[in-house]
Amino acid sequence: MRFLANENCPRTTVDAIRMAGHDVAWVRDEAPGATDDAVLARAMGQGRVLLTFDKDFGELVMRRGLDASCGVVLLRLPLLRPPVLAALVVASLATRDDWTGLFSVVETDRIRVRRLGR
Repeated sequence: MRFLANENCPRTTVDAIRMAGHDVAWVRDEAPGATDDAVLARAMGQGRVLLTFDKDFGELVMRRGLDASCGVVLLRLPLLRPPVLAALVVASLATRDDWTGLFSVVETDRIRVRRLGR
């Protein structure tokens, strides 16, 4: 799959997702300091599912109604050692192949999914 990792995704996590065979662009490399609106627009424009630890994207998508048909995966995971976090994210992403069009919340023990209206 094609993902856009937000700036707050650790390098070890981005690298692990790439090693799992996914095409991952990283905001930290391509547009550091970009606003949340710009990050979401970038994901939409590139046709990438957005990966983020930033809960503000729920506000942008659910309350403000910004188009996020690219899909958003909100990672609500505890602070873990980088390799453990990376492994957990990779394992979570492997549970589905249809992240596009969904607002998903990945937690340690579950993944909540909501289909986006657009």
